[in-house]
Amino acid sequence: MSIESKKTVFFKLLESAPLLLLFVSVLNEFDFNYLNYKYFSFNFPFILIYYWSLKRSESLGYGFIFIAGLFNDVVIGFPIGLSGLTYLIICGFAAYLRNITLHPNLVNDWLFFLFTILVATSINYFLLIIIFKVDVNYYDLTGNIFFTFLLYYIFSFIFEFYYNKVFKRKKND
Repeated sequence: MSIESKKTVFFKLLESAPLLLLFVSVLNEFDFNYLNYKYFSFNFPFILIYYWSLKRSESLGYGFIFIAGLFNDVVIGFPIGLSGLTYLIICGFAAYLRNITLHPNLVNDWLFFLFTILVATSINYFLLIIIFKVDVNYYDLTGNIFFTFLLYYIFSFIFEFYYNKVFKRKKND
């Protein structure tokens, strides 16, 4: 295999890293119970889907996002299709913001992310409560929304660095 083809395989792998990270994050439902942080939890797939749908929508396909949601439903025990619907709602909000924004701004994206996760989580838990009769701990839910909102700001810098290194470099080559 030539050096040029090894570089293209490596760059293809780097370009598909957000998708691979999405599937790893939904299959590996991690929490911090062993650290005794009772209310600290966050929804990393929400952050990942929102950021990449906003900045580079072609890196995660809507079909792959829905399939990742199906995997998430199986792992955490939700009714099949509920997480996929929630993920697609997040994609819809990100696509709306991407289309109406002339000058991207992290603070505006971050505040709109708060609105997005509030709506998506509300629809998700409304369906769980009304249709599927699931008991919901609102303290855990509030903590999850709060930390997901806060951590988006941090992860956006990490994803922006990755985006600039991988995708901007490809345009320059």
